[in-house]
Amino acid sequence: MANILVVDDEHGIRDLLWEILNDEGHTVELAENAAQARAARLRERPDLVLLDIWMPDTDGVTLLKEWASSGALTMPVIMMSGHATIDTAVEATKIGALAFLEKPVTLQKLLKAVELGLMRNTYVAARPAGTPEIGHSTANGTLMAPQAYVPQASVASLQAFDLDRPLRDVRDDFERAYFEYQLAKEAGSMTRVSEKTGLERTHLYRKLKQLGVSVSRGKRGT
Repeated sequence: MANILVVDDEHGIRDLLWEILNDEGHTVELAENAAQARAARLRERPDLVLLDIWMPDTDGVTLLKEWASSGALTMPVIMMSGHATIDTAVEATKIGALAFLEKPVTLQKLLKAVELGLMRNTYVAARPAGTPEIGHSTANGTLMAPQAYVPQASVASLQAFDLDRPLRDVRDDFERAYFEYQLAKEAGSMTRVSEKTGLERTHLYRKLKQLGVSVSRGKRGT
């Protein structure tokens, strides 16, 4: 799991985010202003930062610029605000923010943004020719930065398919790679893989057994 820094001047929001992310198994550091955020950034070396835009001492965009100009923006940063305009969100992503979340932040949007942020640390910024770019989605209230992060293992698996083989064999190989990818991304959580794939858990277990996919590696819980 990851080390996440939450920077927000509202006590209630800090507590809420701490509770949600802690329940997900992450280590969470809290800061209520830019000064505390700077100190935590140096002390904890976070894997991801959730950064509020409007703060009393130094606003989040200014702090983001500071980190970017000093070479300290080495981790994904997700901006948060209940009052920022789309122009502010675009500015933040141009500076280097990975995403923008509009308050009040829903559980689903938060976890999805955090997942994408942490994927940045383990996935390569690679988009094979002809692959659509991932990002810039505002329909769900999230503006993603224009990068596409593709899992190396996933690309390798797709390139390894022998399309001259019978359809059933190729389909099994694809499904095996697909479920292994989902299990790895969800840290072995069968509940999440079931929700993500749309398969009922009993059916999912049978499918994995049929494909010879192990569910024990990296399993975090149900």
